[in-house]
Amino acid sequence: MRNDRDVADVSELLRVGSGVELAAVDAAGVPGLPRRGVARRDPKGWARAELAVLGAELARQQEMLFANAKTDPGDQRRVLLVLQAMDCGGKDGTVKRLARAMNPQGLRIKAFGPPTAEERKHDFLWRIRRALPLPGYVGIFNRSHYEEVLVARVRRLVEPRVWQGRFETINTFERELVDSGFTLVKIMLHISFGEQRERLRQRLDDPTKYWKYDPADVENRAHWTAYQQAYEDVLSRCGTDHAPWYVVPADRKWYRDWAVAHLMLDAFRSLNLRYPPPGFDPQTERKRLSKDETGRAGKVNGR
Repeated sequence: MRNDRDVADVSELLRVGSGVELAAVDAAGVPGLPRRGVARRDPKGWARAELAVLGAELARQQEMLFANAKTDPGDQRRVLLVLQAMDCGGKDGTVKRLARAMNPQGLRIKAFGPPTAEERKHDFLWRIRRALPLPGYVGIFNRSHYEEVLVARVRRLVEPRVWQGRFETINTFERELVDSGFTLVKIMLHISFGEQRERLRQRLDDPTKYWKYDPADVENRAHWTAYQQAYEDVLSRCGTDHAPWYVVPADRKWYRDWAVAHLMLDAFRSLNLRYPPPGFDPQTERKRLSKDETGRAGKVNGR
């Protein structure tokens, strides 16, 4: 496993700011991957092997987050991963990989589809607020509030003045979250036009994946350029110091998983988590247990 400096470097390499051009980002790239030793000879094998180590550390960090919130009601810290991508971008696969690594009891996973009739009665953040993780938990949003400045914009579901006004609303909302104890990890999984076509074809070639295929996905491909522009505006206008955006090249699934694990681990480490101290004297409790065991043994023997 690489050192902390390498983890920080991956975050810096994948972080984007204003003026980002997705066309200039190689969706099959592997930023931050070592170019020596086993990682160079067999990058896929190396990344998958390291992922097991990263997963164990993610589980440890998650446990410390949960333990601190459980023992201290005033500890409001929690982590929220926001995943966005074009269709077939790998959101589901990324969620599965993270869920395997961490304790599912401490996860709150929410996939957002089109708003329901009830949700449409409220402002666009209403359903988002209802799905936020509690202190000590890790939340994962498969799609999010950003759909309201992506799909709503490209498919012209609202007037331009409406979606344009949502950028400021989103930034205010995320500032509110961070100030209340959230650590936000916002990741766009970036795939190429050609890779999306291949993944759609694979769904049509495998009967067990028919359920994942949506004919509307082909229609959406006609709006690829518009979606790319919409994403660029999201990344530029909603990437802040307290809630930055990361673009992860996602044509190579093994790299995607490795990079996302690093970004999550970097976020956890920024919290400087430790296991909470006991609210009791361990030595005293050991003695009590010993006496309890001795007393029970005496009663059993003496009947």
